[in-house]
Amino acid sequence: MIRVTPTLAIGEDELVESFIRASGPGGQNVNKLSTAVELRVDAARSPTLDADTLARLRRLAGRRMTADGVLIIKAQTFRSQEQNRAGALARLIDLLRRASAPLRPRKATRPTLASRQRRRRLKTHRSEVKKLRRAVAED
Repeated sequence: MIRVTPTLAIGEDELVESFIRASGPGGQNVNKLSTAVELRVDAARSPTLDADTLARLRRLAGRRMTADGVLIIKAQTFRSQEQNRAGALARLIDLLRRASAPLRPRKATRPTLASRQRRRRLKTHRSEVKKLRRAVAED
């Protein structure tokens, strides 16, 4: 089990790693070795993720999550397979940690008197500037 937070852990059997060739510059190393890591986690079917956490994870992951709920993390920063594995796992843990923290509810606030006065003053000034741009009416 990989501990994400004190209350959330994900099983290593839920992770699927595949090694692929990295894109970009690198010469012979890129052409011959499969150092990039593609880490897949079926988040939708994970027994450890509740519905709220999964919803926040979908929002945070964006295009990295498929329509089926599979989270795909690709790591190809390093030239070493082990470093890329560690990087992908660290990014997964960070994403899950951020998704497990509930959003703080927004407190409704009202604009202050000074900010309302400032806004009106700026609107009046803008109106005057535009008024001066108009053609002068001839009598």
